[in-house]
Amino acid sequence: MVIEAGALRRFFGSDLWFGFRTNPVAIGAALVAFVMIFGALFAPLVAPHRPFDLASLSLMDSLLPPAWMAEGQWTYPLGTDDQGRDVLSTILYGSRISLLVGVASVLLAMTLGVGLGLLSGYLGGRVDAFIMRVADVQLSFPAILIALLIDGTARAMLPGAHSEWLAIAVLVGSIGLANWVQYARTVRGSTMVEKNREYVQAARVIGVRPWQIMRRHVLPNVLGPVLVIATINVAQAIITEATLSFLGVGVPPTSPSLGTMINSGNNFLFSGEWWLVVFPGLALVLLCMSVNLLGDWLRDALNPKLR
Repeated sequence: MVIEAGALRRFFGSDLWFGFRTNPVAIGAALVAFVMIFGALFAPLVAPHRPFDLASLSLMDSLLPPAWMAEGQWTYPLGTDDQGRDVLSTILYGSRISLLVGVASVLLAMTLGVGLGLLSGYLGGRVDAFIMRVADVQLSFPAILIALLIDGTARAMLPGAHSEWLAIAVLVGSIGLANWVQYARTVRGSTMVEKNREYVQAARVIGVRPWQIMRRHVLPNVLGPVLVIATINVAQAIITEATLSFLGVGVPPTSPSLGTMINSGNNFLFSGEWWLVVFPGLALVLLCMSVNLLGDWLRDALNPKLR
C-alpha cells in the first residue's frame, strides 16, 4: 500500500498529469471515452432494456421514433428498430463488440509488430531484409483490403467461421494482421539505435544471450512510441471493424456491433427511420474521436521536443 501511495503521489505530481489537467480537449475526450467505455462494459447493468432477449421484444413497438418526436415513447429514448429493440440499449451492447474487436486486434498487431521489429532491428542482415520487404509489400495495399482478404480466406477455410465467437476471432485476426507493419517499423528503428548503446554492449560482453538482451534491455526502451501508436490505432481498428461489418463480412447479425447496426439501419434510411443510422453513427464518431484525441494528446505529452 505504501508503494501504491507513493506511485500515485508521483503520478499526480508529474508533468504528464499537469499537462492533462490543463488541457481541456484532453479532459473532454477522456470524459466522453470514459462514459462510452463504462456504458459498453456495464451494458447489462445500465441499459434500460435487453435487446437480445426475445421474450421481452414486441413487434408492436417496432420502428418507434425517438421520445421527443410524435408517437415516440420515453420508454425508448432513442427509438426502436424493425424488431422492436431499443436503439439505446442496442448501441450499448454493440459498443462492447466494437471495443472488444478494436482492443484485441490492436493487442495482436502490437504483439506481432513489436516481436518482428525487435528481431529485424537487432539481428539485421537477411532477417531484417526479409521482414522489411514483407512490410513494404503490405504497405502498398490499403489495410481494409488486407483485412478483407484475410477475413474472406479464413471464412472459406474454417467451416464454422459463421458462428459468433469464431467469427469475432477471425475478424480480430484479420484486422490485427493488417496493422502490424507500423509497429514493426517503429520498433525496428528504435532497436537499431538502442542496440549500439553502452548498456547493450556491456550485456554482450558479460555473455547475456541475445533474446534476453532484447527482452530485458531493448524492449522496455522502445515501448514508448508503441503505446502512443496503439492508443491511436484503437480508433482505427474500431472503424475498420465497423467498415467490415457494414459490408456484411464482420460480426454475425446475432451479435451486432455499431457497424452492423449502421448497415441494418441503412435499409430504412430512405423510408424515414433516420434514427436507426444516425444514433449508431454518432456513437461510433464520438468513440473514435475521443480515443483519437487522447492519442494525439499522449503523443504530444510524451514528446520531449514539445515540452
